[in-house]
Amino acid sequence: MKLYLFKLLSLVLLSNLLFSCARRGNPTGGDKDTIPPILIKSIPANETVNFKTKKIKIYFDEYIKLDDIRKNLIISPPQKNEPIITPVGTASKFISITILDTLDANITYLYNFGNSIVDNNESNKLGNFKYVFSTGSYIDSLLVNGEVFDPMVKETSKNLDVMLYEYDSTYTDSVIFKQKPRYISNTLDSTLFEITNIRKGKYMLIALKDANGNKIYDPDIDKIGFVKDTLSFPTDSSYTLSIFKEVPKLKVIKPKEVNKGHLVFGYKGIAKDLSINILTETPYNFKSEIIYEKDKDTINYWYTPFEADSLNFSVSKGDYFEEFVVKPRSSKRDTLKINGSTTNILHLNDTLSIVSNTPIVKIDTSLISIIDQDTVNVKFNTQYSNSKNKIYLNFNKQQDSKYNIKILPNAFTDIYNTANDSLFLDIVTKKIEDYGILKVNVISSKKSSFIVEILNNRDEVIRTAKINKPETAKFELLEPGNYFVRITTDENSNGKWDTGNFLEKRQPETIKYFDKILELRANWELDETFVID
Repeated sequence: MKLYLFKLLSLVLLSNLLFSCARRGNPTGGDKDTIPPILIKSIPANETVNFKTKKIKIYFDEYIKLDDIRKNLIISPPQKNEPIITPVGTASKFISITILDTLDANITYLYNFGNSIVDNNESNKLGNFKYVFSTGSYIDSLLVNGEVFDPMVKETSKNLDVMLYEYDSTYTDSVIFKQKPRYISNTLDSTLFEITNIRKGKYMLIALKDANGNKIYDPDIDKIGFVKDTLSFPTDSSYTLSIFKEVPKLKVIKPKEVNKGHLVFGYKGIAKDLSINILTETPYNFKSEIIYEKDKDTINYWYTPFEADSLNFSVSKGDYFEEFVVKPRSSKRDTLKINGSTTNILHLNDTLSIVSNTPIVKIDTSLISIIDQDTVNVKFNTQYSNSKNKIYLNFNKQQDSKYNIKILPNAFTDIYNTANDSLFLDIVTKKIEDYGILKVNVISSKKSSFIVEILNNRDEVIRTAKINKPETAKFELLEPGNYFVRITTDENSNGKWDTGNFLEKRQPETIKYFDKILELRANWELDETFVID
């Protein structure tokens, strides 16, 4: 009887098991792992004093990987020789560090791994993990924190280095151009910073957008921010640093030949009013034109070609002077091409312009006509822009109208005595009701001039207004769309933003970016107020 019952029970259990296996469905796999790796131990222990070894091992409760360790790891003070850190490209339950540098005596060292330590399965980050040790008898514990921002951009500037240089008897301002700092931290993915484990003393605080990652300031490529006064530790103060690009000293780069009769001079610094003179003897009918490329550190030098083995040039501005030699080799010449600034809609606030790829030296207005929708010739005049590769056609535009522009051959002649081909444009204007008005009320306790800029979603400046005091800037005939406002405190009233200079201890003029979206609709008027503290 017992044997029968046992067999019967076994049969029921087997049937239930087979039925369970036969049921169709998807396994859940359990809850997703969201827990970052946990530190088990480190050898030597974290915050060890009288540190003397060259090997460190840090153990975790699960397999981990190092994600972009070169970008994330910050060693403070920085070391001349980067340590060897593993694992690289594989998973492991520990991190191995081999120190290659000679460590200074009585110094607290910090290895901040940032967000580089992640678990192997779900890449959960062990954020801002730090390993600290001291070659002296105690761990330095002072700290400073704050925020770094770039006023020229709307989005958050990430991965900015924040540094402390010791302000002692050997300190000079030039140290930031030559040496790495005593302490360093990084903002990682935010604008906030914190430097920890600092020794008591005086320091210079700077921030860098370090283009090549060498932890040394290079004015040609890096942006910098600084606190004008030295910091005395301990301190309870928090600091805000605004980074900026310094204007480098003027330096002209040896010109390159683009095509026959066309050279390009590169430069650093401010090249406005730079004088470029050809020293080689030229023919009686020689012509030359200089055109600065917008938003590029480039000067185009066009000239009427002539036979010469080499061309000698001098460039000068104030105390700056340099000579160059160019050996012309190209036989290809730029071919004149012209285009209209628009081929469809001409906004009531814009001026129609004709753009050429070579400098225009002669205009025959008899070969240009503007005819309105009533087939009436419209009076116009021509005007060069700041350069001779853009010519404005000024005429009295009417709203909700159509215009036909005819530019016949030989209307424009360039520096090579080449004439244009025909160009025909059909353009229209909109109604005033198709646009909107934006009023920007600037409120500030500062008795200063201000530069008010309207930007679109691509951070392009659409309109600019300069006001002599806190008042209202009115922008009319704006296309419907979303806009942002940027306001510069123009302290010297020169109508432009002036950057700073570290050696002169001069901060840049303040820029405030308002990220409030201004939605402007057709035939609307927006009235917005912005406070500049």
